[in-house]
Amino acid sequence: MFTRSELEIKTVPELQDLCRRYGIRPTGSAAYKASYITSLLSFPLIAVNQMEEGRGLKSPTLASIQAFGSAIDEMNSPTAEQIALIRISLEGKRMRYPDRYNQEELLAWHMAKMKLEQVIALLGR
Repeated sequence: MFTRSELEIKTVPELQDLCRRYGIRPTGSAAYKASYITSLLSFPLIAVNQMEEGRGLKSPTLASIQAFGSAIDEMNSPTAEQIALIRISLEGKRMRYPDRYNQEELLAWHMAKMKLEQVIALLGR
């Protein structure tokens, strides 16, 4: 991420800005460059170690991922007419009320299904 030499040429205010940008606290006294440099050099490894230990953000269980797949299967595939309505909706065209509510609901279901498919693709890495 950062090299020691890259950080050592920075001033304390520049190091403070970097720490603020990434939400990192200096280790030790905030008056010393070394406190900021130590934090900026170590946070990537600490973050990866925490992940490996199962702390903080972690992968969902296989059962959870399968639940996403089940939801996608349950949602089924749109008909030709529904695809056409989704396409025209994405172009910004809207039906008159009260049918607009159903149009927006169909579009929301389509978007949700697409997002679930993206979730499974991301988690399957």
